[in-house]
Amino acid sequence: MDLKKTYIIAEAGVNHNGSYSIAKKLIIAAKKSGANAIKFQTFIPENVVTKDIYLASYQRNAKNKKEKMLNMVKKLYLNFNDQKQLYKLAKKIKIDFISSAFDIDSLKFLYYDLNLKVIKIPSGEITNYPYLQEISKKNTKVILSTGLSNLKEVKQAIKILTSGKLQRKNISILHCNTAYPTPLEDVNLKVILNFKKIFRLPIGFSDHTLGIETSLAAVSMGAKIIEKHFTLNKKMKGPDHKASINVDELKSLVTNIRNIEKAIGEEKKKMTKSESINLKFVRKFIVAKEIIKKGEKFSSQNITTKRSGGGLSAIFWNKIIGKTSKFNYKKDEKIK
Repeated sequence: MDLKKTYIIAEAGVNHNGSYSIAKKLIIAAKKSGANAIKFQTFIPENVVTKDIYLASYQRNAKNKKEKMLNMVKKLYLNFNDQKQLYKLAKKIKIDFISSAFDIDSLKFLYYDLNLKVIKIPSGEITNYPYLQEISKKNTKVILSTGLSNLKEVKQAIKILTSGKLQRKNISILHCNTAYPTPLEDVNLKVILNFKKIFRLPIGFSDHTLGIETSLAAVSMGAKIIEKHFTLNKKMKGPDHKASINVDELKSLVTNIRNIEKAIGEEKKKMTKSESINLKFVRKFIVAKEIIKKGEKFSSQNITTKRSGGGLSAIFWNKIIGKTSKFNYKKDEKIK
């Protein structure tokens, strides 16, 4: 996971609707869009959800509002063998394959069967002590999402994660809001600045707003990772399609992030090559305000500053005033 440039994660999540065929198309679309990584969700339904819990409000519609969450999760399940094949496809077309594990058995599959170099911890697991403890046993790259949490819980999660072999420097933190979609007034992008100051680790943004504007703003504030849900069709059935961007929007997101990176540049203030050619046409230089004869003294009555295409910079005004002219000058002639 190279963070020299913004690392862009195209979050497929469960937008494959349990279809291996759609999952393959999502990987290919993410690659064509220029994303660095494709991300899925790995889980065993019965390990994640009890039989009695109903759907969250954002998952409901008129037809399924009385549906149990376990029933929905089963429809969105991709088995381990399917995920092995998807991993091979991602590797073949050279896009990083990442997944969020939602239970320890799935975590072990990602670690030891797929041998993933990057593991994503979803927001819902930030207080799952045994889950975090399992991750601490292996020193790999970890991306920690922080939706639903407060600062104390983030610090606590990092403490558990680093209690074993996992080194702190291998953790990246994503500011996140777990509302689908997230209202703009709840985004709080300033958290990115606060996290950078407190943790001194790579900080990113998992964006659940509609559109791409907040992701672009996050990059300008120093986010090194951007994660964004995307779908092949927002009208498809499923819990996350409506809050996702489509493939064209994903392409636009990638293009705009790369442009913003160019514009951010470096902290040093200096004249750039592109603007230097305009210096003599924009800055003011010292010229004769009227006819000046040799031997006259320069004063504010006989010299002025104008755009003259070069000459003696106006910054030397105080050094010229009171000096004796060594030449004759016509009006608007550059002072030597």
